[in-house]
Amino acid sequence: MKKKIARNTAIALLLFNLLFIARLNAADIFIGAGTADISPSLPVALMGQFHLRIAHTAKTPLFANVVALEVREANRSIEQTVFVSCDLVFIPTILKELVQKEVAARLPELNVKKIILSATHTHTSPVLEDSWYKIPQTGVLQAGDYQKFFAKRVADAIIRAWKAREKGSVTWGLTSAAVAHNRRAVYTNGSAVMYGKTDKPEFQNLEGYVDHDVNTLFFWNNNKKLIATSVDVPCPAQEVEGDSTVDADFWHEVRMGLKKRFGSDLCVLGWVGAAGDQSPHLMYRKAADERMIKLAKISRKEAIARRIIAAVEESYQTVKDDSKSNVTLSHKVETLTLPMRSVTEAEYNESKKISDEASAKINADPQSADRLHGLMVWNGDVVKRYEKEKSSGPQTYDTEIHVVRLGDAVICTNQFELFTDFGIRIQARSKALQTFVVQLTGPGTYLPTAKAVGGGGYSAVCQSNLVGPEGGHILVERTIQLINQLWDENK
Repeated sequence: MKKKIARNTAIALLLFNLLFIARLNAADIFIGAGTADISPSLPVALMGQFHLRIAHTAKTPLFANVVALEVREANRSIEQTVFVSCDLVFIPTILKELVQKEVAARLPELNVKKIILSATHTHTSPVLEDSWYKIPQTGVLQAGDYQKFFAKRVADAIIRAWKAREKGSVTWGLTSAAVAHNRRAVYTNGSAVMYGKTDKPEFQNLEGYVDHDVNTLFFWNNNKKLIATSVDVPCPAQEVEGDSTVDADFWHEVRMGLKKRFGSDLCVLGWVGAAGDQSPHLMYRKAADERMIKLAKISRKEAIARRIIAAVEESYQTVKDDSKSNVTLSHKVETLTLPMRSVTEAEYNESKKISDEASAKINADPQSADRLHGLMVWNGDVVKRYEKEKSSGPQTYDTEIHVVRLGDAVICTNQFELFTDFGIRIQARSKALQTFVVQLTGPGTYLPTAKAVGGGGYSAVCQSNLVGPEGGHILVERTIQLINQLWDENK
């Protein structure tokens, strides 16, 4: 009898614990959405090329799109997350800090550490820092002024989204669209070149895998109206990267197409998956593609957008009846200390030579700064890194990552232009049903694989990297650990 009572008590306790855990791990989700117009005043210097470009016109507006999430139980807040997708080339630390400071002063109940700002990597958006270009001091928007403008606009949108949150539902979907292409051509001598020629006998192959997955999240309000979606495409927004006009690139056409389909107030977050070695530019069969574009009477931006929109529509139709209002939301934020990529003596000598020559030419002809200042800074930073390592030993680099569990999906972030193979490793080993890798949630810089470093070329040389393959391995391993901890803790 005592054994039976003990057994029944144990079963009761087990059931209670399971129910308690379930209550902790799944709760009502509250969702708010907002949009900020972050278009700069004109003229403005554009970020993304070595040479200075001044935009006097804007082809499209630039936006920051916001989704605020909170899970509650009995009117008690359990977890918070705010996603902000920005039509920028990257997210400088100062920009994040300005937004956090502004929001913290006006919305103390929101944990500003749970705000994730990411960039679409459009190369036709404003310069965000002063060091790279020699921007005219008059007649052109200054980087510091744009930073303040951006922080105020985005903080306003975050606060609107947070205050607008209401009980809603969410689901996730996975489809595919051919958007990205590996942009590193490999030759018979083992070298690799970004955008290298593929029509010569020495061409062997493209260096890496191409990820065509399109991961989507759909957010509904309490009236079952779709209010927001996130679209994660492993491709930077740089179809028109060389233009000298403000342009959100293909994300503008994607947003306009989805708003036409789902309503003009739909909030669309554009996310870039692991795509450091990817771009929308074709590496071969260009003439055939140009013919099709011409016959279709559309631009390449529109062609790319059509594929993404079709993928989102397919995903929506598949998962729209599987939305969940009671979900797990867990958000981990961590700062990783990664080893900086070491600079060899040969790399130092080459960089110093290029930097010194560029400096001399600028001194002789100040007008050449428009072309050469970026090159001087790019190589000059390598010189400084080498000298610091020589005097103080190996250097480290701190970087922030976020891992967010949302139901059966996980969103994991990094600041880099992360080569696609790293993203595949994370997705392949993740315990989540669906894994969103979101890059460019910080200051950028390429993070290449060991294979890419062996081939060399822009994006894999030391000038392009603060962190090398060793740091990439640590980033992948810790991200996987955090993801799988969330699943082990919430079984």
